[in-house]
Amino acid sequence: MECGEARGEEADLTLGPRRDGDAARRLVLGQGAYYAATGLWPLLHMRSFEAVTGPKREDWLVKTVGVLVTAIAGTLLVAGRRRRVPSEVALLAVSSAVGLGAIDVLYAARGRIARIYLADAVVEAALLALWTRVRRRQSAALA
Repeated sequence: MECGEARGEEADLTLGPRRDGDAARRLVLGQGAYYAATGLWPLLHMRSFEAVTGPKREDWLVKTVGVLVTAIAGTLLVAGRRRRVPSEVALLAVSSAVGLGAIDVLYAARGRIARIYLADAVVEAALLALWTRVRRRQSAALA
């Protein structure tokens, strides 16, 4: 039992067997890199972003989402670099994937955003599946 567990705190995802910790670290780094790329893209070159995703009515809104996704990316990348994935960081990663994926599907289905966003929804679903797998492995290792 780790010190944090004695106080009733949830263990880091990196406290299980080394393989599980490495999987969590690789996943948080991968998701962080993907979010950095997709978050920074409209901030750095809106014209190419719109060429792929379609024209936008509100550039400021696209840039706001870009800033937020980039902020999430920074948090994920720092956790991965520190080789520690606290439960709060895992929650941020999972809830971001769920929220962004749901928005992609909902608004692409309504025709509000381009269907290319469904490609992002596939990535978000894959991230969610990988987080579920890491969490199950961690739970099995602690049992």
